[in-house]
Order: sequence, then C-alpha cells, then structure tokens
Amino acid sequence: MGEIVGASEVGNLTATAVKAANAPGRYGDGDGLFLLVGKGGAKSWIVRIQKDGRRRDIGLGSASKVPLKLARERAGEVREQIEVGIDPVAERAKAAGIPTFREAARQVHAEHKASWKNAKHKAQWLSTLESYAFPAFGDRLIAHVDAPAVRDALAAIWLEKPETARRLRQRIRTVIDWAVAKGYRDAALAMPVIDKALPKQRAKVRHHKAVPYADLPAFMGQLRASESMGRLALEAVILTAARSGEVRLATWGELDLDAATWAIPAERMKAGREHIVPLSSQAVALFRRMQVHRREDSDAALVFPGLKRGRPLSDMTLTKAMRDMGRTETPHGFRSTFRDWVAEQTTWPADLAEAALAHVVSDKTVAAYQRGSMLEKRRDLMAAWADYCDGASGGNVVRLAR
Repeated sequence: MGEIVGASEVGNLTATAVKAANAPGRYGDGDGLFLLVGKGGAKSWIVRIQKDGRRRDIGLGSASKVPLKLARERAGEVREQIEVGIDPVAERAKAAGIPTFREAARQVHAEHKASWKNAKHKAQWLSTLESYAFPAFGDRLIAHVDAPAVRDALAAIWLEKPETARRLRQRIRTVIDWAVAKGYRDAALAMPVIDKALPKQRAKVRHHKAVPYADLPAFMGQLRASESMGRLALEAVILTAARSGEVRLATWGELDLDAATWAIPAERMKAGREHIVPLSSQAVALFRRMQVHRREDSDAALVFPGLKRGRPLSDMTLTKAMRDMGRTETPHGFRSTFRDWVAEQTTWPADLAEAALAHVVSDKTVAAYQRGSMLEKRRDLMAAWADYCDGASGGNVVRLAR
C-alpha cells in the first residue's frame, strides 16, 4: 500500500504528484481530502468528515475527471453542507432522481396493482407500508434504507401482529428489489441477517370452523326449508366444494348446464389457473332454479346477484344464513367438511379430492404425472357427494367404491 501523505497539512498534493501517484494507497492533501489509488491504478477523490462523533468518507469523483483544484472546492462544499446539517450524499441522490422509500413504494403499487385480483389486497398492500414502514423510514432515499431500519420496523410488530409483520417484510423486500432493478440501489437487503435478528414467531395455523360431515344431511334439510339468495349461494358452495368468493362472483357465461360444467376463469382462482367444476344433477337443478332470479340477459350477469344492481353478494350474507340457522361454523369450512368426508368415509383417492378443491399439488413429481383435470372421475365424486348431502343413504355414513 502507498503511504498516507501529509494528512494534517493543507495543500500537500500537487497536480504533478497526483499524476505520478501509482502505488495503491491513500494520499492526503490535508483537511480530510484524500486521493485513493486502487490496485488496478484507478484514482478517485474522497473527503473524510466527522460530525457528532460520526466519521464518513464521501466520494468526490474520479481523479481522471476531477482535477486537484476542483477536488479541493468540492471538499470545501461538502464540509460546509455537513456543518449546517445538510447531507451531501442525499442531496446528490435527489438530484439524480433517486426516490424516497415512500415514493418508491407508491410507484411499485401503481405498477403492480393491475395484476392483483383481490381488491382488498390492492388496498392493504400500500396501507400496511403506510402504517408501519413509512413512519420509520418512508422519507429516507430508497438507496439509504438499511437492514437496521427495516429490522427495527418489523420488530415493533413481529410478535404482536405476526401475520401483518410477515406481509410487511415481503412488501418492503418487493420495494427494495424493485429499486435494485431500477438502478436506485446497488444491492438488495440482507433478509437472512434481518430474519436472524428477529425473535422466533410461534406458528399459528388458522382453521375455518366446519360443519361435521355427519351433520350435513340434516343441515341441508334445514338450509332448504326456506329460500333466500344467501341460502341458495350457500347451497352452491356446499354442492360444488368451491370457495365462497368463487360462487358469489359466478356469472352465467361460466355455466354450461347442458354439459353440467362450471368453468371458473383463472383470474378468479387462487392458484391462477382455470378450474372446471363438474356439476352434479342437484347442482344443475339449483342453477336452473337461479334462472328466475336472472336480472339481465348477459353472460357477465351474476348468478347470485346482490341487493344493488351489478353487485355480488357479500361474504357476510352467506355467514348470516348460517347464523340464522343457529350455526357458528363458516361457509369456507364446507371445503373441510367435503375433504374430511372423502378421507374418512370413502375410498376415493386423496389426489382426486385435492383436484376437486382446486388445490395445487406441492409434489412436483406427482404434479408432472397429474396433468389432466380428472374431470370424469371428479364428476362421479361430486355426484356421490351431492347424494350424501341429500341424505340418500338415510343420513348414515357409507363407504363408496372408487
């Protein structure tokens, strides 16, 4: 390494000395200005400043483009800015168009929201950052958001609101990664380091409360005892084993009652791919009954319309139907009811039940061989399920052949 020359004296370097300096090292001009010579011979200027016990080295540019005289002037400007409380690096970044974290997050949200299917997710994505990230480092330049700042923001809610904290972590990371891709940052956050610095969360698995399958025939009788839009939609949820949101947003154009199928488009499916539901005779009969409630002759018309024209039923409408029957379970829980019935009371294979529920197969090997939708096999399964719901066996549990 080259020696550190004259760090305490002003004006030690000359233009000739700068040109002649070839050995790697740091050469002092005095008053904190240094010429750095790299191992490859590249030369650059830095000024070392100290304020409130904190020492920083601030780059002033390449020596091939910034002569000694200009380097001294820039060093003086930096010292003056620091003295009055201005961060010269931040000012330089602003001049280069680097956004704050807040500005970057809003831009990421604007770019991505069109691809998000869930309106609630669109709103919550930004509100989570507004509540927990912006107060901590929203006004920092995106290039200056570091691991300690992110770790502290997460730690404030990590144990108290674990699910929110995990979402916050993912959204912060998305904004930071976007900034790297845009050239506003040199590197992403060291998320493994941040994770290790946070306390361990206790895993909490949330299960939707489900009606026991043994109670289902009696439940269906009670459900059909009176008719309302909520009860009709709930019956469709049960007979198709679909998610309540998929039923509430079903349109007439998705149904082919002659072929006894319901094609749910990819954009409305959790897995992001089209799902064909084979309809039992009971499900077809239910959808045909819904035709008297059809308000417009359009494929886009909702099968289960809400009170306001063009608006779907709310999820609470289905929940209320259950509460009116004295039940505390959830509409989504009927998917568990169906899955438990298949597993415990039939010999249908598990992968068929998973296909009926439109679950993604996690095992890549199994998924590779299970490319078909197994539609006809699922048709038999859903017919057996509808018969069981009807109490076709007198409400007794039966074991069905595969």
